Amino acid sequence: MRSDDVRTLLQTAVPTAVAGALAAVISGVAVGGKGAVGALVATVVVMLFMGGGFLVLQRTARSMPNLFQAMGLLLYTVQILLLFVFLAVFKNTTLFHPKAFAITLVATTLVWIGAQARAHMKAKILYVEPDSVKGDKPGNSGPKP
Repeated sequence: MRSDDVRTLLQTAVPTAVAGALAAVISGVAVGGKGAVGALVATVVVMLFMGGGFLVLQRTARSMPNLFQAMGLLLYTVQILLLFVFLAVFKNTTLFHPKAFAITLVATTLVWIGAQARAHMKAKILYVEPDSVKGDKPGNSGPKP
């Protein structure tokens, strides 16, 4: 993994973990231990889904850049479907508080997306190929002044 990918991943994962911890404290105070567990489970789910998606997209961007947009759409569709499956499996659970889980899931997802947008805006990623070391430009085959 490239260093700028690691930096972007850290700049998105850390604020999400902080928001999840804050949500766990608030949920724990509001509805008790099951609320805190629900908030922590939601935070872990968001970090796994979004972090895994980020890694898949970065790998796709390097190996098959022509499929990047289609892979992004497919990835987000799969993430939503997996989330629906997760919600269906734990629909009637008593392990955690469902409202605390749901609110934390939405909140940490929004924090992840916002932090990722900020990280990409702050990143200094070249969008054109820099000139070669010699300074030769393609198409300059004539004599040099």
